[in-house]
Amino acid sequence: MTLRSDPQPLPHFVSDLPFDPAESDDRAGALAEASHLRLMWWKFRRHRIAFLSLIFLVLAYTAVLFVEFLAPYHQDTRNLDAIYAPPQRVHLFHDGAFVGPFVYGRTQELDMDNLRRVYTDDPAQVHKLRFFCQGDSYDFWGMIPASLHLVCPAKDGTLFLLGTDRLGRDVLSRLTYGMRISLTIGLIGVTISLVLGVVIGGLAGYFGGWFDAATQRATEVLQSIPTTPLWMALAAIIPVTWSPLLVYAGITVILGLLDWTGLARAVRSKLLSLREEDYVLAASLMGAGAPRIIGRHMIPGFTSHLIASATLAIPGMILGETALSFLGLGLRAPITSWGILLAEARSVNIVALYPWLILPVVPVILVILAFNFLGDGLRDAADPYK
Repeated sequence: MTLRSDPQPLPHFVSDLPFDPAESDDRAGALAEASHLRLMWWKFRRHRIAFLSLIFLVLAYTAVLFVEFLAPYHQDTRNLDAIYAPPQRVHLFHDGAFVGPFVYGRTQELDMDNLRRVYTDDPAQVHKLRFFCQGDSYDFWGMIPASLHLVCPAKDGTLFLLGTDRLGRDVLSRLTYGMRISLTIGLIGVTISLVLGVVIGGLAGYFGGWFDAATQRATEVLQSIPTTPLWMALAAIIPVTWSPLLVYAGITVILGLLDWTGLARAVRSKLLSLREEDYVLAASLMGAGAPRIIGRHMIPGFTSHLIASATLAIPGMILGETALSFLGLGLRAPITSWGILLAEARSVNIVALYPWLILPVVPVILVILAFNFLGDGLRDAADPYK
């Protein structure tokens, strides 16, 4: 006589398994054989906002590789006939007929009462956009000379989709170039803080004793100092004679060195509990050294939590660079970042007269929100109790 027990309830994400449940006799078997990362992926896909944020960030970081090609102009190209020009609208129809993507030409007048330039669309000038075209010359990644762009203005026209600044430079092109600096500085800074947090927190949690006590006091001191004033003080130390590349490296190191404390505390607390596990004791009895035990046995046990923590730390890095550059203590010209672009809009009069200059704040908000949603999704997916 065979006794049959009722099937155990399966997790709520089983409906998203990558196979047809009707064709499977044992869905629980698929769950039992799945790796931890695969289970995380199944749970993460159910978090729709986090999944969409992941797609958005992948597209953004892919665009970072091709900013010269995506930008309509070079970041330093000036058009003296279009200083503080408002954004141009893209049209498809002219006089009821389909023409394709185009912009109208403009006429410029001086408003002597308000001391500003006034631009008016001229319907008689139809400037069709060109795609995969030759435009401003550039060095792709500073190495390969090229002039191919995704979209270009007409031969005798302009294309300022987000307007221009005080020097007649296209805001969209400069925003696209600034994306490379602002997005990569977060990844590099988090990599530095991740390495420091894992190494220092791992040693403190595994060995304990005086090293753990010293590490805890150091992290408490650093976390008690207000972040922004500390960033400003350290950024102000960077010599003004440094090249833009060295300034970029210096700001990145500063952001990384000051953000490792939270991650180190999380790693320490996790290792304090893991070092009492049987497999850690077995590895120690077999002669494994501390670096091997920490790196090969203990750290992989909570890699998913490290990934989630690092994802949530990247927005802080991006905001730190943006704030420092906005205050004039971060990156400097000729490097372009979102913080440098926002520095153009520090004056209330500028914002009132030329509001398109604050448009670089939009990608900052979108990227920060995307990283926060992604981090929340990864944290929920890594939680074994959800």
